[in-house]
Amino acid sequence: MEPIADPSAVTDFLKRWKGSSGSERSNFQSFIRDLCALLELPHPVPGEGDTSQNAYVFERFIASARVDGNTDNRYIDLYRRDCFVLEGKQTGKALASKSQQNAINAAVAQAERYIRGLPQEEVEHGRPPFIVIVDVGNAIYLYSEFTRTGGNYVPFPDPRHFEIKLEDLHKPKVQHRLRQLWMDPDKLDPSKHAARVTREVSTKLAELAKSLEHSGYDVERVASFLKRCLFTMFAEDVELLPKSSFQDLLVEIKDRNPEAFPQALKSLWENMNAGGYSERLMQTIKRFNGGLFKNIDPIPLNIQQIQLLIDAAKADWRFVEPAIFGTLLERALDPRERHKLGAHYTPRAYVERLVMPTLIEPLREQWGDIRGAAETLLRQGKTDKALQEIQAFHYKLCETKVLDPACGSANFLYVALEHMKRLEGEVLGFMSELTQGQWVLESEGLTVDPHQFLGLEINPRAAQIAELVLWIGYLQWHYRLSDRLDLPEPILRDFKNIKCQDALIEYESREPELDDNDEPVTIWDGISMKVSPTTGELIPDETGRATVYRYHDPCQSEWPEADYIIGNPPFIGDKAMRRALGTGYVDALRQVWKEIPESTDFVMYWWHIAAVKVRDGRANSFGFITTNSLRQTFNRRVIEPHLSSAKKPISISFAIPDHPWVDSNDGAAVRIAMTVASAGDNSGTLKQVYQENRGNDDARTVVTKTRNGKIYSDLTIGANVAAAEKLKANSGISSNGVMLAGSGFIVNKEQAQYLGLGTNEGINRIIRNYRNGRDLAQQPRGAMVIDLFGMEPSDIRIKHPAIYQWIADRVKPERDNNRRKKLKEKWWLFAEPRSMWRTANAGLNRFIATVETTKHRVFQFLESDILPDHMLINIATDDPAILGVLSSRIHVAWSLATGGTLEDRPRYNKTRCLETFPFPNPTSAIAQPVGSISEHIDAHRKRQQAKYPDLTQTGMYNILEKLRADKELSESDKDIHQKGLVSILRELHDDLDRAVFEAYGWSDLANKLVGRPGATTPLPDKPADQTEAEEELLMRLVELNKQRAEEESRGIVRWLRPDYQAPYAVQTEVDIAPKAAAAKPEAAPNKGKATFPKAIPDQLRVLREALAERSHTTESLAELFKRNPRKSVEEGLQSLAAVGIAEYESETGTWHTI
Repeated sequence: MEPIADPSAVTDFLKRWKGSSGSERSNFQSFIRDLCALLELPHPVPGEGDTSQNAYVFERFIASARVDGNTDNRYIDLYRRDCFVLEGKQTGKALASKSQQNAINAAVAQAERYIRGLPQEEVEHGRPPFIVIVDVGNAIYLYSEFTRTGGNYVPFPDPRHFEIKLEDLHKPKVQHRLRQLWMDPDKLDPSKHAARVTREVSTKLAELAKSLEHSGYDVERVASFLKRCLFTMFAEDVELLPKSSFQDLLVEIKDRNPEAFPQALKSLWENMNAGGYSERLMQTIKRFNGGLFKNIDPIPLNIQQIQLLIDAAKADWRFVEPAIFGTLLERALDPRERHKLGAHYTPRAYVERLVMPTLIEPLREQWGDIRGAAETLLRQGKTDKALQEIQAFHYKLCETKVLDPACGSANFLYVALEHMKRLEGEVLGFMSELTQGQWVLESEGLTVDPHQFLGLEINPRAAQIAELVLWIGYLQWHYRLSDRLDLPEPILRDFKNIKCQDALIEYESREPELDDNDEPVTIWDGISMKVSPTTGELIPDETGRATVYRYHDPCQSEWPEADYIIGNPPFIGDKAMRRALGTGYVDALRQVWKEIPESTDFVMYWWHIAAVKVRDGRANSFGFITTNSLRQTFNRRVIEPHLSSAKKPISISFAIPDHPWVDSNDGAAVRIAMTVASAGDNSGTLKQVYQENRGNDDARTVVTKTRNGKIYSDLTIGANVAAAEKLKANSGISSNGVMLAGSGFIVNKEQAQYLGLGTNEGINRIIRNYRNGRDLAQQPRGAMVIDLFGMEPSDIRIKHPAIYQWIADRVKPERDNNRRKKLKEKWWLFAEPRSMWRTANAGLNRFIATVETTKHRVFQFLESDILPDHMLINIATDDPAILGVLSSRIHVAWSLATGGTLEDRPRYNKTRCLETFPFPNPTSAIAQPVGSISEHIDAHRKRQQAKYPDLTQTGMYNILEKLRADKELSESDKDIHQKGLVSILRELHDDLDRAVFEAYGWSDLANKLVGRPGATTPLPDKPADQTEAEEELLMRLVELNKQRAEEESRGIVRWLRPDYQAPYAVQTEVDIAPKAAAAKPEAAPNKGKATFPKAIPDQLRVLREALAERSHTTESLAELFKRNPRKSVEEGLQSLAAVGIAEYESETGTWHTI
């Protein structure tokens, strides 16, 4: 590597700056300018009055929010957008001294606060990946966070090499590292290079595996053979074997005697298993053991196959990325999954996003408390006790167990292992400072290792790969730290930490389920994929079959005891479970887990089991990836009892409700939710993705907004809409449309005429107009549907023979292959004919409809001769006032808060969105203007769409959102605007919103919300005043729902359609107006003061938690506890400041967290 700077220039730089004295303020900027000149970097530019223009400046202004609601006006010493936040110090302290390290730690904490306080427009592509701390005259310290979400910044590239002493600037490698950090920091992300190496290696292994299978070798034998080969390649690259010895051996065998291949490998692997002298390598080999090299049976290879192995061995296995290697290796070694090798995989950044809040952040909080306690003890002259605190934490860290109960090939467990090793490095560094390195020598053998990382995995091959991945990751980390591996033997140990078992049920025995012909029933194995000949995408290969079993004496599985639980259980919806898992398994599952509702998704079984463990104190916290349908009613039924338990509640401590993800099965992009839960009734951190940028790899860079507060089961903060009750007043008049289960029912107008529409009597009652979601959101297709509800085949064949033949030819063959008995037998009827809906809609000329899943929440009238599709939600009323209230931003705000999402589109759940919604009092004075405006809006849209067939409802509302957001319209936008007369549509909606707000008596909120964007679709990046007003609106609606539920409990029901819902009931008039504002919940008063803890780490924890709520003076903190322990509180605050957790503000005399 060529140096950037001339050696003499580096020498001159060191002469000027090494050990320099003087103030930080006078020297820092000169030091940076000289460094930029030395490394040929651009110099910072003068600052502008407009802060948004200051992309690379000294003294970059930032208004940083504090937990107490105040704002600190601070200045970043040097800022470079999308690259780093740099803080300068001139400690004047000896390198690695305790006081110098405290100053560096405090600077890092300060920089992290600046990064999290950067305005949203500043972090369009994510937060800066680096923090740089410059101790002028001493050293430069690097910390990285490549997910760019503002998470924990860790020493870069590792705890051993993150410190760059000034004399290290002579090294070309260091010069290039700093230059890249300035110019293109993402290139320093080791996972990017590692991902490329890992892909290349996996492709080579897959090619060799395929070749061996074609030679007739058993798939399992091939997999075991190649796993031993790849570990041997890794071992030589990290010098557990002599450097290049395996690759040289392969070359020698290929060139001299290919027939000797199996014997040569058997001899080598026997040596690796037992340890001892190897005649082949002429060296003593370490003892590996651990089960990997037992039962050795190498496969004979031909010259071409040996060459493939040599090609794989040429890769630098030191840089294989364990976080993705397991997934790719699984695909490479399984012929059923080999098609997936080119597909996307779950990026490491996504995995870290869950691992950090579940496991690493709690451990780091504990470590901060221990460091602070050590500072307190050191100030008191109690060095031995300080060391004991650190040693006890290290021991606890080395015994902390992490469980992934659906571990696959261990990508979550590996990321957890790596971050715990990083933390351990910091702990050992602190101990080394206290003991001049003595304790590090004494603690050898006590370390974070694979025995702490437990997994359950039903796939035996994946389970074996998981163990291998953890060992490679563990050894790789030790090699990076010390550039060598001097570990006690055996190198590998069979901890049996990965168990091949079902995570949910155990059973006495099982037997294949048989069909009517006594043949075993099979289903798609859920793994085998093939490339679609039409789209080129991966699709299920139905030739890959798995046997369906019946289970005898099933019972609940036992999970290993662990401190933290994390993972990504299978994504299977409740309706797909029998198809994916088999009837026998689902029956057994529901038999042993009766407390879990049958309508919940498969992943919720894991959520429930982990929640029980946390509630019982058998785990500290858990974090899972689930589909984003977690927020929907059928899954919330699992969550709510755990959150609302009076005696032992848990709280969601971290959540991202909607996040991009990569399906491990086929590499498809999906949307997921992340949730972390811990014991107690506590606040949490809610992150909402409001911007996504596609990167060069599989990960999308996401930008999130963070809020803190009580997180409810629907993953919201603020009004507890999840607790809203269903109201009788809204019941019995809404339904999804019909579900066909047969495309042959749908006909166009020409086909309808051929079948007798317009010529044969009564056909108009059978062939009806049909609308689905696309018809409403875009333009009606003119489709019709054959509806034979209430008829029998014999009648149809006699009265309407053409229709009978049409359905028999086009629907019956499809139904004959359907597994549902009802659909086979009733082949001429829709799967869901919706008889209740037909009754409710009878006698009406029109009804209200909305698309279940759509970008914009829009309601409209449809004529009653139209049969709606199951993706429409339909309300059986022709009252325009009800249409108006539903179309208002009040109801849309409620539906967005109470409904779910599919991918990134809002989903209208009639049970939660409509049946809980409290309508305003239905007085004629209010209903008339609301109904009149809603009729006008409905007619306006239909008129313009009839005039312009290319005009869509979605298009009109996209433009309406742009108008409300004051965004510039493109030429195509202007065309839609003109055709749809969207400015008029905007005025009508604003008038409607004002009228509905007035109907509720909430005109104060109308002034804050009417005309703002986000009236029909989610608006992630809302101004603070709009967010506050919408939260107030939801709180009022929750309170009104509570009032209405209380009324109904007394028999007072405000029926929406009383003539149908309660024709014989007397509508009771009540005068309970909606409250102008719901009282905001207040914190319950303390039931007496708490006792200040005796243990110093616990003292620091309670002080930290108190400061997290609000700022305090020393006196106000002491007054929180019995006996006013002012001296201990003051001591603790000094320690929190020393380790960069708290800060004192002299002007106000208060302490606050950093």
